[in-house]
Amino acid sequence: MKDEREFFDVEAVPWRPDPTAAGITERVLSRESDGSVGTRIARWAAGTETSGVIRHDYFEEVLLLEGSLHDITLDRTFGAGYFASRQPGMPHGPYRTVDGCTMLEIRHHIDQPPVS
Repeated sequence: MKDEREFFDVEAVPWRPDPTAAGITERVLSRESDGSVGTRIARWAAGTETSGVIRHDYFEEVLLLEGSLHDITLDRTFGAGYFASRQPGMPHGPYRTVDGCTMLEIRHHIDQPPVS
C-alpha cells in the first residue's frame, strides 16, 4: 500500500539526488508501506546515461513530461507524451538523454517473485 495524501503542491517537495543514479534528481510524491518510492517525478540532467539493461521487482509506469530519452537497446528516442508500462522483471534500457528529460514514475511492489 502507498501512503495516503490529499492534494498538495508538488512544487513544495524539494528536488533531491536519486541515491542510485548520478545525474538524476527526484521529487518523491508518495512512498510504499516499506518506505520505498511509490510515485516520483524524476529529472534527468542533459548528458545522463545509464549502463546495462535494467530490471526491477516492481510494476512501473512512466510518462515522459518534458525532453527526450533515447533507448540504446532499441535505438529509439522518445519524447514528451510517451508512456511505458513495465511488469516486474521486464528488461529495459540502457538510456541516455542529450537534452535532459522529466518523467512521472509510478511504482507498485507485489508479493510475488518477479517475472523472468
